[in-house]
Amino acid sequence: MTDILSRETIQLQASAADKEDAIRQAGELLVKAGCVKPEYVDGMLEREKTMSTFVGNGVSIPHGQFNDLDQVYRSGISVLQVPGGVEWQEGMTAYLVVGIAATHGEHISILQNLAEVVEEEETANMLAHTTDPAVILEYLNKQPRSFD
Repeated sequence: MTDILSRETIQLQASAADKEDAIRQAGELLVKAGCVKPEYVDGMLEREKTMSTFVGNGVSIPHGQFNDLDQVYRSGISVLQVPGGVEWQEGMTAYLVVGIAATHGEHISILQNLAEVVEEEETANMLAHTTDPAVILEYLNKQPRSFD
């Protein structure tokens, strides 16, 4: 299985004016890596309007909607690290914005892996402030456990 995250889809020490800007930046990393068509980023923004993608511990996971699947070339994730934080919703600040693009059937395993990684506040905090992209690669490229 190919890694879903690469150095080219990680942006450390970023800043974002607001959550829309953060989503656009995370989406652009996916576009530049050849994971999605540019229109997919609009789907990520639309998805956020219907349901917040903030998952706690300073992490948000913006992604497209079901009808955006045809704009995904291959599964991948991007990581926008915002050490200064960006307000996601009132009282909730994201420091790690993980953009997700998944082909049919792969989104569940990607989300399971991300949930395992960021459920620990210490781990999420460390990833939000590391200056070494290799640390993010190590944690987020772990292969999801099989539940067969």
